[in-house]
Amino acid sequence: MQCVILAAGEGVRMRPLTLNTPKPLLKVAGKTLLDYLLNGLPKEITELIIVIGYLGDKIKNYLGEEFLGKKVIYVHQRQKLGTFDALEHCESYLNKGNFLMLYADDFHSPLNFKRLLKTGGLGVLLAEVPNPERFGVAVMNPDGTIKEIEEKPKNPKSNLVSCGPAVLNRKILNFPPPKHHTGEYFLPDSINLMIKAGSTFYGVKSDWWIPIGYPEDLKKAEKFLSKVIK
Repeated sequence: MQCVILAAGEGVRMRPLTLNTPKPLLKVAGKTLLDYLLNGLPKEITELIIVIGYLGDKIKNYLGEEFLGKKVIYVHQRQKLGTFDALEHCESYLNKGNFLMLYADDFHSPLNFKRLLKTGGLGVLLAEVPNPERFGVAVMNPDGTIKEIEEKPKNPKSNLVSCGPAVLNRKILNFPPPKHHTGEYFLPDSINLMIKAGSTFYGVKSDWWIPIGYPEDLKKAEKFLSKVIK
């Protein structure tokens, strides 16, 4: 199974730490964010497609052509046009089956990825947050499938949001999203269009998730990990 990892962002909010280091290579307790992410992947993942951009050569040099026994393919996203655009760049490399899609700069419990794959179908990892307007907000059906997802709404319908990881297939590329007011094209909008067209997406609750948006989040993550390890 393939895993697409989006790692092209500039990490502007993490400056000055990201002036010379791409955000996925920032360290927590001596390991990079990418190390934690890739070490937590399920055994079903055999190939990585990494979307790079800002300081992408440093990521290429770090991972090489094979990492942890998995083949690594690199795709370069030249413009900041959002997560759907990043996935579009991978089209020629995607197989026919489902693939796991992740963001390179967040901490997730390895159990999250296993839960996503366990559904056997398409799915989105969800978590409850106090500030849902910053994310793709999910509304659920009684059977555990997702009724709709709305990206960064002004008036969120719930506090349950997409926290990044998803199981998708090539069909997602047939549902280009509208341009957001930021000028970007977001994957949650595409997933929502796909749901409205009749596709079933399971909502999978996160075990734990630590978004890394600001320098102080690295210290929070280190403190949390020290408790987990104990």
